[in-house]
Amino acid sequence: MFDIFFLLHIIGTAALGFYLILPFIVGSTQKLSAGAQEGAVNTIRVANRLAQYGLVIQLITGGYMMSQGEYAVIWMIIVTIILLAMFAIAGIMSKPLKGALAGIREKRDVTADIAKLRTFSLILALLLLVMIYFMVYPIYK
Repeated sequence: MFDIFFLLHIIGTAALGFYLILPFIVGSTQKLSAGAQEGAVNTIRVANRLAQYGLVIQLITGGYMMSQGEYAVIWMIIVTIILLAMFAIAGIMSKPLKGALAGIREKRDVTADIAKLRTFSLILALLLLVMIYFMVYPIYK
């Protein structure tokens, strides 16, 4: 059973890889034409939703694997807080994504929404890198 959960955990991690490249994608959207911006922001919105499903997979499989291991309580608290922060930021990011899409369609300035997306994408990338560090170097009892 552990092996199945581990495989699912790795698949969830692959879905989260989107957050590592997201800052670069968001950074290049302002250089695009309006139609291309709309397509890029819509693609980011869909990919964010898929990555959120990856976060759910991480929560379920990681919770199971934590219950089977001999990890320090502080490590479990740290990775849980990081995961919950990633959930929160990914969810908060959906509002600027919707605002940017609506603004592009209405032909108004979306600079503020893109700036928020850039900030949230950087935070998500950093949180994921910190999470990867704690996964590679877990703290055992």
